[in-house]
Amino acid sequence: MQPTHDLIARDRQTVWHPYTQHGLQQEPLAITGAEGALLRLADGRKVIDGLSSWWATLHGHGEPALVEAAQAQMQSLDHVLFAGTTHEPAVRLAERLLEVAPKGLSRVFYSDNGSTAVEVALKMVVQNFAQNGQPERKVFVALEGAYHGDTFGSMSVGDPDPFFEAYRPLLFESVRIAPSAAALHQALEELGPRAAGVILEPLLQGAAGMRVHSADFVRAVRQACDQHGIAMIADEVMTGFGRTGTLFACEQAGVTPDLLCLAKGLTGGMFPLAATLAREAMFQGFWSEDRTRTFFHGHTFTANPVGCAMALRSLELTQERNVPARLQAIGAVIRAQLESLETHSHVRNLRHLGGLVAFDWCPPAQQTGGYLHAVGPRVSAIALEQGVLLRPLGNVIYALPPACTTDEQAVQIGRAMLAVVAGLS
Repeated sequence: MQPTHDLIARDRQTVWHPYTQHGLQQEPLAITGAEGALLRLADGRKVIDGLSSWWATLHGHGEPALVEAAQAQMQSLDHVLFAGTTHEPAVRLAERLLEVAPKGLSRVFYSDNGSTAVEVALKMVVQNFAQNGQPERKVFVALEGAYHGDTFGSMSVGDPDPFFEAYRPLLFESVRIAPSAAALHQALEELGPRAAGVILEPLLQGAAGMRVHSADFVRAVRQACDQHGIAMIADEVMTGFGRTGTLFACEQAGVTPDLLCLAKGLTGGMFPLAATLAREAMFQGFWSEDRTRTFFHGHTFTANPVGCAMALRSLELTQERNVPARLQAIGAVIRAQLESLETHSHVRNLRHLGGLVAFDWCPPAQQTGGYLHAVGPRVSAIALEQGVLLRPLGNVIYALPPACTTDEQAVQIGRAMLAVVAGLS
């Protein structure tokens, strides 16, 4: 094993990390392994992955059942292009996803990651309207603070501040609103025949700062989309597979979107795979003997057999182990440790939804909040001293651990969050 300092030095010379300002960033953690909820550091320490590695790791690191599924599939079919071919893992996964997803979805389009799952949905809507007599419908309504990924379509329906300001001249038009029925109806009335659809992360906006909105608002989106004849896109890349306490967040509102975007936990967080589920009407909007009406979108590793096999096994585990309920219980244990923060003068909006527990750090003299808030490195450093990996969203301190997290580990996460508050106070 190479010494930690050697690995860090080599990293500095060769690697460009995501969402990292290298002029300010502290040394990255050197990770040598992981098992369950624990990450093993090069210096021998073990720390709890309090973030599910960007909200992806669902059952735990190195889940044996998923490793076994990947190995078995690799031995029979590792990869094949998905244009003009098919294979059992992809078809079976599509069948199972449509069985467990909100009723009314009937087609599965595979891609590689959450951003491309959203990109697929946006392109489907725009092209479908364009080739079926409504080319003016090309403006989407999204939520304030929205983040749906880093490709150009998903950036366009995201909030440019602070992530995408440099690209603003290249982004297509969208309208962002507060999560209220009144704001939604006003926006759609103003857009009129230019409206194409509404996109949202149901119940929980992740990168926006773990913002929670109501199931009533999700229902209002469904009703408004029906009223205006436009598409509802549910981005459940982060909220799917139990993170909010139900398999899909849409379930808590009792609605079915026109397009449902999935990734992250789809394979248990162990392999890059994404899916966009669509209603039959969307699929039929492209059905033709005219080749120009083809949906021209695809990725080299679309429907990779290994990823599909892992996703199938992950879905089985999710149901066998009742992962949504387990994540809800883990969140409750963490939340219980933070009771004293209810009256803390520097803490605002302590919240718990499914496996998520979050609060806003708001001391009186602090600078403006938001993703670029400078408190992040201090939060991470204090939590690491307590044996927990946390990476705040600006001044939003949160935990969202995997379903294998024990009650004892959940208590440790909660205590680490308390230590963060004490260290910042």
